[in-house]
Amino acid sequence: MSEVIQSQTKSQPFRDFMRRLVKEQPIGAVSMVFMVLFCLVALFADVLSPYHYLDLTMMDRLKGPSSTYLLGTDHIGRDVLTRLLYGAKVSIGVGFAATVFSVLVAVLIGGVAGFVGGKFDLVVQRFVDAWMSFPGLLLLLTIMTIVEQGILQIIVVLGITSGIANSRVIRSAVIAIKENVYFEAARAIGAPPLQIMLRHVLPNIMAPVIVIFSITIGGVIIAEASLSFLGFGLPPEVPSWGSMLSREGRQYMEIAPRLAMWPGVCLTVVVFCFNMFGDAMRDLFDPRLRGGQGSYGTAKVKRKKGFLSRLLNPFA
Repeated sequence: MSEVIQSQTKSQPFRDFMRRLVKEQPIGAVSMVFMVLFCLVALFADVLSPYHYLDLTMMDRLKGPSSTYLLGTDHIGRDVLTRLLYGAKVSIGVGFAATVFSVLVAVLIGGVAGFVGGKFDLVVQRFVDAWMSFPGLLLLLTIMTIVEQGILQIIVVLGITSGIANSRVIRSAVIAIKENVYFEAARAIGAPPLQIMLRHVLPNIMAPVIVIFSITIGGVIIAEASLSFLGFGLPPEVPSWGSMLSREGRQYMEIAPRLAMWPGVCLTVVVFCFNMFGDAMRDLFDPRLRGGQGSYGTAKVKRKKGFLSRLLNPFA
């Protein structure tokens, strides 16, 4: 009996979170459903795709939708649906991996700088200021011209560039935690700095870390698509939504508009869902927005009626 009660207690926070998500953030809940569907498509792209992404038939080039090719073929006879599925696998996979690396970099830089403080924090923040002063896309293009094209290279580059910018948020969260009594008590009893960092700091910054992850992933996917569109991202043989927009989509837009439409639609829907879910996570984790105007549908603010509204509807 006690084990059942403990299991129910452990699962209660997840149920409360899902209930609040559906009730207070319906757009975020719908975005989460679409986000999960796209992630499942990316995970099982090999099973769902009717062909291999390198299979081509020159006789079937630029064919329209049919029973054989549901979304038609491109300029060299490759199935568009297959390349979209594999493109989802590449784009979302790169987005998740680069975002995880970005969060690690942000926690490492911002967490250590905020925890140590002093001159070390001052030097790190001046470095972050100098890094953020460069235009983001120009900085990415410069770095990608130095390193070779590849999935691992673009994950590392996007992770480092976005992680340095996100370190500001982690640093602020760590500085806020240092003002709490339990932090001073841990220092007073002589706890080692590493133990304080692992037991008192990291668990208490999980909320901003989760929000940073959910908000950053949409921008990382857009950055990867932008680099692939400009020819500085993934190799030409690797299917990506950005490269599909750049090569066949741009060259054959007038002859076959679907070559540019479908990658653009997939990219727009995925980034929109990730951004809306990230906004919902931010609103749910922010205690200042609970029960106020920031939580949609939870509180209605009663406003004073103006003279015109009272004149038109005096009994309301």
